[in-house]
Amino acid sequence: MGLFRKTPKNLPEFWVNYANLFKETQNKNFEDLVFVVLDTETTGFSFDEDRILSIGAVKIKRETLSVQEVFDIYLAQEKFSKDTVHVHGLLKNGQRDCISEILALEKFLEYVGNAIIVAHHAGFDMGMLNTALERNGLPKLKNTVLDTGVIYKKTLIKSYLVQPKTNYSLDELADKFSISKKDRHTALGDAYITAVAFLKIISRLKEKKNFSLKYLIR
Repeated sequence: MGLFRKTPKNLPEFWVNYANLFKETQNKNFEDLVFVVLDTETTGFSFDEDRILSIGAVKIKRETLSVQEVFDIYLAQEKFSKDTVHVHGLLKNGQRDCISEILALEKFLEYVGNAIIVAHHAGFDMGMLNTALERNGLPKLKNTVLDTGVIYKKTLIKSYLVQPKTNYSLDELADKFSISKKDRHTALGDAYITAVAFLKIISRLKEKKNFSLKYLIR
């Protein structure tokens, strides 16, 4: 059966299984939502020219970090940029077990399911992941996405004296919330910092009377 279980677009079974999860009615109760907080390390900042080196992610369930459910994988490098090694420390022939891009995507889709994705400056991570999916003949991710850089600004009191900045870096959030930056610039380390920042942001925003997932998205 396995060979014939394809959709008309000839998509692989792992994609079909992922897509089917979105046909189910999503739970609207905020406490019951599952969040996957992720980060990617890449060879650079071009969606088309650069590649993902590693993906790190953690799950949040009932507003608690699920430490036994971490995702930490390294991709075999077709491309190598010596210019970014000083940031992430990943060398072309390093000692890590690396897997192919398509296998990494399959494992990631299995892990993320229909959870809400959270990332810092999420547009970049989502762009890299969606470009990788497209390169392998797959559609874009279907998950709802939250950006900690954007939702952090909802915690700030706007006044004529204090205008929020356009962008807040992950380092700034870590400093504001006193989060350790020990594993900064590893995918899993940055995912963990982002997850702790997300939980701190949520605890502040929950005091607002109109707090909901909709409030976070808009």
